[in-house]
Amino acid sequence: MSTEKLSDIKVKSIQKRGYYNDGGGLYLRVTATGTKSWIFRWRDRTTGRLRDLGLGSHMNVSLKAARTRSREARELLSNGLDPKTERDRRRQEALVVEGSAMTFSECAAAYVDAHAPSWRNAKHVQQWRNTLNTYVYPTIGNVSVAAVSQAHILKVLQPIWKEKTETATRVRQRIENILDYAQALGLRSAENPARWKGHLDKLLAAPNKVKKVKHHPALPYKDTHTFVTSLKKQEGIGARALEFTILTAGRTSEVSHAQWSEFDLDEKVWTVPPERMKANREHRVPLSKQALRIVKHQIGLDEKWVFPSSRYGRPMSNAGMSSVLKRMNRFDITVHGFRSTFRDWAAEQTAYSVEVCEAALAHTIRNATEAAYRRSDLMEKRAKLMEAWARYCCSAISGDNLKTIQAINA
Repeated sequence: MSTEKLSDIKVKSIQKRGYYNDGGGLYLRVTATGTKSWIFRWRDRTTGRLRDLGLGSHMNVSLKAARTRSREARELLSNGLDPKTERDRRRQEALVVEGSAMTFSECAAAYVDAHAPSWRNAKHVQQWRNTLNTYVYPTIGNVSVAAVSQAHILKVLQPIWKEKTETATRVRQRIENILDYAQALGLRSAENPARWKGHLDKLLAAPNKVKKVKHHPALPYKDTHTFVTSLKKQEGIGARALEFTILTAGRTSEVSHAQWSEFDLDEKVWTVPPERMKANREHRVPLSKQALRIVKHQIGLDEKWVFPSSRYGRPMSNAGMSSVLKRMNRFDITVHGFRSTFRDWAAEQTAYSVEVCEAALAHTIRNATEAAYRRSDLMEKRAKLMEAWARYCCSAISGDNLKTIQAINA
């Protein structure tokens, strides 16, 4: 009797996060962001632990192909072989056999395939591929990975080092990682020409001195009430999302992709999962009365997304809130800049500690020792801070009233 439980139609229709069993150890894995991939799961005979072997994205690997790969993995197990170890061994053998004939682009693709499972999300994987396709492959994509030299690296970096410094820095780091990978596989023995310290730092200007960091244009906090009052008059989901973003000091993508499953309206808390956070850590956001009112107003518009697109079943785009600013003729500020507005207000108009304010913005603690000791997310204090911020945004608060807030928070 067949153990197969999935079908092509069912695989396409599944949207909810989880693991869906096809039988024989084959599962369809769906992440919180809707990304789907195939895995083969088995129990290790030595440790007794469950282990997973990635079989590829459902976009590239059909259900039929996934079943074939799953069957091959079961055969390896029946012969006493570890499927994951055997796959890695075969890949390495193939790379070594190709040796110096392997091009940089082929090695880069192998590197991405090997490391993608440990990266935060599909967007990060795509960013890697996009930068390589745009800035690297046209110059050295077809060059043997064993022959990539300093001259090649400079030819890639110099045209973009001054105008696109941040991008160029990422490109250099990615090339360095790929060439280290090639060396670990025995595909090259020469020194890594993309290394910065003690090498390229002698040939290129330091990134932080090439161009000053451009901060996102921010609204002065004293103008917040006037702006929010005008914003409330704007219609549409984008306007409500922007208002919610301001009140929560959230990032654009965190709000635009907010899901109902992340909200506890009774507890007045929005919990953003790790995979949607910049620091890859869960972030709890206390909801002020005003923020909660916006969320409740969105109920019934979409089963999954709090701020849905006009195209059913999709979240609003990240450009949706920027479009609201353009409609209001506010070309002098950005959505992300409201985080700076909040931070300036909190620093200058309240007595809350730096730790509370930084926690509200979900900023990472750079000091490792301090991070180890700070186990609380300071939720109770942040709830009071966000209530005060919401009152400031939505009420005509005078300087005297500001002093009152300071006294209350002291």
